[in-house]
Amino acid sequence: MTRIPLAAPVPATLADELAKRVYFVSDTITGFSLVRSGDEITAVDVTTRAAAGAVDPGELARKLHLVVANDVVGQRLVEPKVVWRAAAPGAVRDVFGDLLAQGAATEAGEGQIALGEPVLSLMDHLDREIRALVMDEFGAREFRYPTLIPSDALRRTGYFESFPQLLMFVSRLHGDADAYRGFLDTIADGGDLSEGLRAHGGGFDHCLPPTMCFHTYHQYADRPLPSGSVVVTSRGKSFRHESRYRRSLERLWDFTIREIVFLGSPEFVLGARTRLMERTYALVESLGLGGRCEVAGDPFFLNDATAARAWSQRLLELKYELRLPLDEERDVAVGSFNYHEQLFGKSFGIRSSTDEAVFTGCAGFGLERFAYAFLCRHGVDPADWPAAVREAVAS
Repeated sequence: MTRIPLAAPVPATLADELAKRVYFVSDTITGFSLVRSGDEITAVDVTTRAAAGAVDPGELARKLHLVVANDVVGQRLVEPKVVWRAAAPGAVRDVFGDLLAQGAATEAGEGQIALGEPVLSLMDHLDREIRALVMDEFGAREFRYPTLIPSDALRRTGYFESFPQLLMFVSRLHGDADAYRGFLDTIADGGDLSEGLRAHGGGFDHCLPPTMCFHTYHQYADRPLPSGSVVVTSRGKSFRHESRYRRSLERLWDFTIREIVFLGSPEFVLGARTRLMERTYALVESLGLGGRCEVAGDPFFLNDATAARAWSQRLLELKYELRLPLDEERDVAVGSFNYHEQLFGKSFGIRSSTDEAVFTGCAGFGLERFAYAFLCRHGVDPADWPAAVREAVAS
């Protein structure tokens, strides 16, 4: 263990913000704890993957101090404003161990969980409920997007500057016979795969999408909307490198999202977001779930360009999160409702009939998380589920 004293104490109110970032300081860090003195954090104790003495404590300290200075102390936190809350009878218990024990979940790799029944049918049922709600309320158009998104399209979203720690790129070998042969020679007889890819790979022109709505903005880029307002929904896999923050079905490197995107005037987008939130609350209560919806913010990688966005996101209530409990002390965001103003309309050149950049908003539901929160409330045995869900899943 290495203790890294902070250059200046950090208020304890920023403990969560600091804890969210320690693993991104260095990929050698395998564990950490915050050292408190009164109402301040004065140091961070870290354990590292490398053998003792192989990691330079001075370098770790430099990187940690950089992250604290850039991404933590600049945060201006306020008490989250709750816009909806509902209680549900009965206890809530984390059931991930139950899922592993019965083979309904298997840890397939870092941040990767393979799922079986009854989780799959439950996820599909929840997705059908959300999709039906969106079709009924908005008459949305549905698309099935490719998994990969062009890197240039993702760059237009500002994601590179805002969340570099979460990016996941797709690479391939150079399209050259010598590269193929050189790669095979490098990995022959158990040779180092990473060395072979570095020497003979490249082509980072596609990414794994961190969310589905970026596909929609790319789809409508550089042209007027086909009508005054558009609502699009899609379901697909999204990918975020969560480092060692991975945890059960709460935080995965790849997960499934049902996304809804609104494009049009500010009145249309904000009104649609409000209607979707209200319909979602009713759905949650019909499932026998309790929880809350509150003003939230994204974990921006702060710099001069994003610091103002991080503050205004909360101040202007641009993002709400629907949070459902997993046990008596923990909850998880199963959905978010976002208003982007003209950010993506401008960056993607999506225009209105008056040739102005359109306003956009989106809502995303993490289906693994949603199903997990349901199971933590009702248990893993379908016989204990609400009758309507049990019957729908069995049919």
